[in-house]
Amino acid sequence: MPKGQPTTIPDDGLTTRQRRNRPLIIVHTGPGKGKSTAAFGLALRSWNSGFDIGVFQFVKSAKWRIGEQTVLERLGQLHEETGEGGAVTWHKMGSGWSWSRKDGTEDDHAAAAAEGWEEIKRRLAAEQHDLYVLDEFTYPMKWGWVDVDDVVETLQSRPGRQHVIITGRDADPRLMDAADLVTEMTKIKHPMDAGQKGQRGIEW
Repeated sequence: MPKGQPTTIPDDGLTTRQRRNRPLIIVHTGPGKGKSTAAFGLALRSWNSGFDIGVFQFVKSAKWRIGEQTVLERLGQLHEETGEGGAVTWHKMGSGWSWSRKDGTEDDHAAAAAEGWEEIKRRLAAEQHDLYVLDEFTYPMKWGWVDVDDVVETLQSRPGRQHVIITGRDADPRLMDAADLVTEMTKIKHPMDAGQKGQRGIEW
């Protein structure tokens, strides 16, 4: 895409403006670091454009408070106080389950994930947000807790101009086929390869 220009112009009957403003399904996947970070960076850009942002965080424990959450929620407060930017809501789906899955049974986690997806479906139908960040949502689909075909059908038929970003490893091929933009993060080198644990301000 030299100078931000598309390499081809489809014969779809749309004007340049209509084509430019189509809502997008975006997937950040792959084994490398930065999938969620890139999604939250896009959310910051969207906030500056006045978008209403809904973040729905799967997998990471509800007990954790990552740095992006603090920043985005503060920007949401700034919007409420001054009207600057856009509204921000942050939801942690379930009762605090994480990679270890120590809190609750797998059935509990599956039910929480399914309930979270149903809430997202309700919001999409109501056109509640302009941008949805479904953080680490590939995992409930991979584990069979949320039906991939239902996700794809819901996203493809969503009304209005609602952008959706989904992050996480091992994105299902059906989801990637439905997406308008797919980025695969590939690890070349990582401090953990040398035995270094994650650190504050870098990993969270």
